[in-house]
Amino acid sequence: MSGDLSLDINIKEPRWDQSTFMGRAQHFFFVTDPRNILKSSETLEDARVTVENYRLGVVKPGLTEDELWRAKYIYDSAFHPDTGEKMVVVGRMSAQVPMNMTITGCMLTFYRTTPAVVFWQWVNQSFNAVVNYSNRSGDAALTTNQLAAAYISATTGAVVTALGLKSLAKRLPAVMSRFVPFFAVAAANCINIPFMRQRELKYGIPVTDEKGNRLGESVTAAKSGIIQVVVSRIGMAVPAMAIPPVIMNALEKKAFMKRFPVLNAPVQVGLVGLCLVFATPLCCALFPQKSSMAVSSLEPDLQERIGQSSPHTTSVFFNKGL
Repeated sequence: MSGDLSLDINIKEPRWDQSTFMGRAQHFFFVTDPRNILKSSETLEDARVTVENYRLGVVKPGLTEDELWRAKYIYDSAFHPDTGEKMVVVGRMSAQVPMNMTITGCMLTFYRTTPAVVFWQWVNQSFNAVVNYSNRSGDAALTTNQLAAAYISATTGAVVTALGLKSLAKRLPAVMSRFVPFFAVAAANCINIPFMRQRELKYGIPVTDEKGNRLGESVTAAKSGIIQVVVSRIGMAVPAMAIPPVIMNALEKKAFMKRFPVLNAPVQVGLVGLCLVFATPLCCALFPQKSSMAVSSLEPDLQERIGQSSPHTTSVFFNKGL
């Protein structure tokens, strides 16, 4: 059954040109929109059915192109691009702003004592572990034991790093000690993301040709994707964790803030949230989610297999994750 809407719209790809930064930024402003986490299960299911039916050539009567794209972005915000599974709410990129503004705001506010540093770094890295697993590349699932080992390794390594940096901060000026949470988060991302995606580093991620035909699994592509994600995540943290400390350092000297110190945490959280609203989609857009790599850069054995099965293919494509 076909409606009036053309079946030629390519909803396998984003609506905007992903070869440009602005096109990717427009795409991620929709995917990371915090309002998406408020969508009901019924709305998500309706979007899923609309998108999957359209891919099969089935269009419900009266569906417009704008409605199709709206369904596509609701679908993209909640379902994994490779597995099609619905992600847990806090693991979705649309949850990044409300979750990170709360956690980061508290990290920047309660950074003076060791118990506070340990607690908020653990909360942050636990949240990051969920996000990193939910937005992994590839369609292979981790076993419970693998997931538990990855979580313990990621969070422990990140918290130990944060404590090490905190001990160094005792020798720094007060304003510089405010930046310790940022350096801790940046270092922790370099630990957490590879640990939570260690299966990709061991077995590789799917690579395809331009038409989406699967050509094999590549560890080299996995390494490239993970490096890009680490850079993006650190970029997200820069404005949210570097700008508010400078502002708060100035505000805390004002009589008003001294009179109402209870405002410290809410103001800090608000400043972080304002930064994250823009930093999250813009840093997700630093690299295309559908990354590419020359066949000549892949592992020799995979190059050989591709040369035999698809001799005209010069580049492969893969989902780098988020």
